[in-house]
Amino acid sequence: MPHPKSPNPDPGFLGEALVARWLQRRGWKLLQQRWHCRWGELDLIVGELNAETADLVAIAFVEVKTRRGNNWDEDGKLALTAQKQAKLWKTAELFLMQHPAWEQLPCRFDVALVNCEKLSGAVDVSMVDGETTAIAAGYRLVLTDYIIDAFTQI
Repeated sequence: MPHPKSPNPDPGFLGEALVARWLQRRGWKLLQQRWHCRWGELDLIVGELNAETADLVAIAFVEVKTRRGNNWDEDGKLALTAQKQAKLWKTAELFLMQHPAWEQLPCRFDVALVNCEKLSGAVDVSMVDGETTAIAAGYRLVLTDYIIDAFTQI
């Protein structure tokens, strides 16, 4: 995985970073990014915190789909096949086995869809809201949709 400041940054990593910042601004705690095991990888693992105690009260496994415009798979939705969902469930189960203190927390799978556009020339920073839009490493990234509990909706 190239570092975001490398000459060839990974747009997927940049999309994950955008979504992680967006979630953190909403009070979620980033627990892991790109956690992997032999079954697969979880893009983001975030915890919802109790506002009074700061204890974890829920976990969301977030699959981030970063796509360029005019893609074939509805911005990544079609890539979330039943087989992919089963693989993510298995990976999440292994994550929770390694973190037994969190096994009893409510868990869900969310999906974030990010549009990625390679920039050339001057950048119009007025297009960046710092919330759902970012410019990084020559790309403009836009969080276009965030689907909560996605596997029950897709």
